[in-house]
Amino acid sequence: MSKVGRVTETGGRRAFVLLAGWGRRRLRVLHDDLWTVRPDPLPASVWLRWLPHGLLCLAAFGITLGGVAQLRDGGHLGGSPAFLIGLAQGGAVVLALWRPLAGWWLSMAATVAGAVAVHGGPVKTSGETFTWPWTAPGIIAHLLVLLLLALRVRTRVSVEALALTALLTYLLEGVWGGTDYQPTGVVAAVLSAVVVLLGTALRGRREARAELVEQTTLTAEERARRTLLEERSRIARELHDVVAHHMSVISIQAQVAPHLVEDPSEELIENLAGIRQNALEALTELRRVLGVLRSENPEDPYGLGDPGTGAAPDAPQPTLDRLDALIENTRAAGLDVTTEVTGRARPYAPGVELSAYRIVQEALSNALRHAPGSRVRVEVAHLPDGLRLAVTNSRPRHPVPPSQGAGHGLLGMRERATMLGGHVTATRAPHGGFTVSAFLPRDGTPPTLPADPSPTGEQTP
Repeated sequence: MSKVGRVTETGGRRAFVLLAGWGRRRLRVLHDDLWTVRPDPLPASVWLRWLPHGLLCLAAFGITLGGVAQLRDGGHLGGSPAFLIGLAQGGAVVLALWRPLAGWWLSMAATVAGAVAVHGGPVKTSGETFTWPWTAPGIIAHLLVLLLLALRVRTRVSVEALALTALLTYLLEGVWGGTDYQPTGVVAAVLSAVVVLLGTALRGRREARAELVEQTTLTAEERARRTLLEERSRIARELHDVVAHHMSVISIQAQVAPHLVEDPSEELIENLAGIRQNALEALTELRRVLGVLRSENPEDPYGLGDPGTGAAPDAPQPTLDRLDALIENTRAAGLDVTTEVTGRARPYAPGVELSAYRIVQEALSNALRHAPGSRVRVEVAHLPDGLRLAVTNSRPRHPVPPSQGAGHGLLGMRERATMLGGHVTATRAPHGGFTVSAFLPRDGTPPTLPADPSPTGEQTP
């Protein structure tokens, strides 16, 4: 054999193998799609639940009566075979209400059985010609089954069922054939295609409406959530700018007042100290309220990492003891975080521990957003007069898209530190990263103005 002949033979063999593999895959897909009896009930009517089911059962009864009469009178079948085939045609419609693919198979089997039973027999009666291979009741039953099928299964499965219906019709009428019959194959195939197209369109419309309703609901919920957050932010600004300012002034005046009076009595000093202490406690509670109002997650306003419980207000406030858990969560999110703790931990005011936790939390969140994959160093220094924090991240490993935020995180950190008499700075590191450093006094009291014991109250240089 020549070289050209061997190449041609090899190419033909390879094409045959590819074609055979493709055919096996298609048969496997057809088997998975059509060879099933899984339930798929008809969707309930919106205005009357069982009306579609009742109408289809009534139509199935009429199909059964019509099919039995046509097979017995026109096809000259016996009573029992005609009754079984007619019952199968009507039963396919009822079965398709719950199991559409099983109903389609039953309708196909009834059609084949009827076509084979009357083929070659005497089919003329009073000058009328028998319809074959599809009887009129058989066509109606199969169209209803295909409609129910197309309404509930994927478009691919509906097309496969339509293709097999057309193939069966061609084999019966075009290949096997018969004489003295009125052919109905073309009419059945065309009407089946129309019904499948209609059912697919109705199913797509129903799914689109359901998706639209879902999107509308989500949009309304997001709009309500955004409105709520905006209102909460506005209330937080009002509380911070008005109430917190006046409470701070009351606290400072109560501290300075004893120095403006010569030889103040012990009762006056005690009352003024009580006023200042109450003002400081009110400021502490107000800071907690502001933290709740400014939270973007109403389900977890304190950022305790347990959204959806609704129990955050009753849970303890996070303190420095929870920094390790916070850092572990950040490592799990993809950052390489190292910690360094210096000095001996001493008791701090509750507001100081809460603010320290929040500052570190916000700094780590900024590193996650703006420097993914970077190395982060968290430094906690316990000093005699307070607590010093520093969070430094390296340059991000890959370009970062521009942030959509407005910088409220740094503003919130500065507000927390300022209310406690501390400060927060945020600067770029020389190596291209970013550093957030903070200092919080131990007792969490804002700095007071130096008092002037002179009666005029004028400050001396």
